Amino acid sequence: MVIAVLSRFFHRPAATNPIHRVPAATRVYAVGDIHGQVDLLRRIRDLISDDVGASPRERNVVVYLGDYIDRGPNSRDVIELLLKAPLAGFEEVHLKGNHEDFMLEFLDDPGVGEPWYLNGGDTTLASYGVEHPAMMDGADRFSTVRDQFRRKLPIEHMAFLRSLSMFHVEGDYLFVHAGIRPGRPVADQETRDLLWIRSEFLSSEADHGCCVVHGHSISPEPEIRNNRIGIDTGAYYTGRLTCLVLDGPERRILQT
Repeated sequence: MVIAVLSRFFHRPAATNPIHRVPAATRVYAVGDIHGQVDLLRRIRDLISDDVGASPRERNVVVYLGDYIDRGPNSRDVIELLLKAPLAGFEEVHLKGNHEDFMLEFLDDPGVGEPWYLNGGDTTLASYGVEHPAMMDGADRFSTVRDQFRRKLPIEHMAFLRSLSMFHVEGDYLFVHAGIRPGRPVADQETRDLLWIRSEFLSSEADHGCCVVHGHSISPEPEIRNNRIGIDTGAYYTGRLTCLVLDGPERRILQT
């Protein structure tokens, strides 16, 4: 069924000002990269709830685009909030980001500990009460850290992280963390591209057969193009967590 839905998403000549829509009687809220900023997450959720309260729809969906952890100080609290306090009256979709993938890889292979640590994993470890590795302890230091992290990571947090989706479709919109490789059907995309791609996707003017809503690549303001909308506004250092609101053919922005 998923393959059938996605089979129409192919590379085509670029369209001029295409009109994309979400399904009838549906409003979609897409939230950008949170990166351990639980206070901003609470604020954007309040804005979303107020927005729905002022003008409810039959079906309300919130899609989180991934990168819940790392860089900011409260990764554990972000996951706890998403897991234990879903927004009332919403369907919730949680996508995987490259930082969640990095963390899960570390739990399986401590050999990736240093690059993850240097890319913001240090703040995630600290939020779970894991001691920082002593940089002079030798090559095995991250094995000790990994083992400590495994003991301190709640089972339900691990289950949540392992259950994250790679993409989501609503009407003419495809939601994914980083983007897609142009010219390739979405059903044939590689996981690494969905989580990590940048320049080939960001610079493409191709019509992907949908409008791709993504995070991952930081811009000062939301980037709205004919074929994509980027909403990672660097919340962990700007204080601006962005939410894209889609309602029929309309688009709006909520921001902390």
